[in-house]
Formats: sequence, structure tokens, C-alpha cells
Amino acid sequence: MQTVDVLAGLGIALGVVGVLVPFLPGTFLVAASVVVWASVVGSGEAWAWTSAALAVLAVGTVVKYAVPHRRIRDAGVPHRTLLAGAVLGVAGFFVIPVVGVVVGFVAGVYAAEAARLGPTAARPATWTALKAVGLWMLLELVAAMLAATAWLAGALST
Repeated sequence: MQTVDVLAGLGIALGVVGVLVPFLPGTFLVAASVVVWASVVGSGEAWAWTSAALAVLAVGTVVKYAVPHRRIRDAGVPHRTLLAGAVLGVAGFFVIPVVGVVVGFVAGVYAAEAARLGPTAARPATWTALKAVGLWMLLELVAAMLAATAWLAGALST
């Protein structure tokens, strides 16, 4: 292993953590690390593995938006509810660093749904939104891990 392999691995590891930590661009960090690694290594094989990793990230990005969005739509949760969750999530990030995003999102979704449906009916809609966000993060994590695996295969073979 060369220095570039170690640095790329650290960037990819940071990107995988970034999938789970709000406001850290996980997928972008993984993609950027893999592309920089291939640029430095410069071989056709490195670029082939990079192409595979980027393809996995691209498919993962499409799937992470399509699948949860469909589940939320099917459950009847309106976009303004998710917007309220996002706004309070951003505010929560500054009030309670890191975990405030989750707390703010839950509070925003619940408040919007309670105003729309009443407190009792807001619980299932809030749960649906939370499951969708969890699925979104899981799909992005799987894509990042698969891309990291593709990079590791490339790093070991070059």
C-alpha cells in the first residue's frame, strides 16, 4: 500500500461516517476520494475500479431518493410536513449540536402533522417519515460501503 492508498482510505472512511453524521457530505467524500486516488495512481485498472465505485454511488443516489419518497407519498405525508421537519432539523443542529438535527426533524414533522391531523393521528405519519429517513440513510450507507469495497478491490489489485 502506498501513501495515496492510505489517504484515499481515510477520505472514504470519513465519507462513510459522513453518511451517518448530518451536514457531512458522505457520498461526495467517498466519490472525491476514489477519483483523486485514481488520478494519482493513473492506471487503467484504477479508473475501471473508480468507474465501478461511481456507478454504485450514482445508482445508490437515485434509489435513496426514489424508494423513501414513494413510501412517504403512499402514506399521504405531504411535502410541507417534510419541509417543516427539515427547517426544524437545521435549527436543532445549532441548538443541540449533531443530534439536534434528528430531534428537530422529529419535532418538526410531528408539529406539522399535529396541526394538520391532530395529535393522535400525527404519530403514525411521524413514524412513517422517520422510517423513510432511516431507509434513506441505510440506502446511502449501503451504496457508500459498496463503493468503498470497489475501491479496496482496486487498491489491492493495483
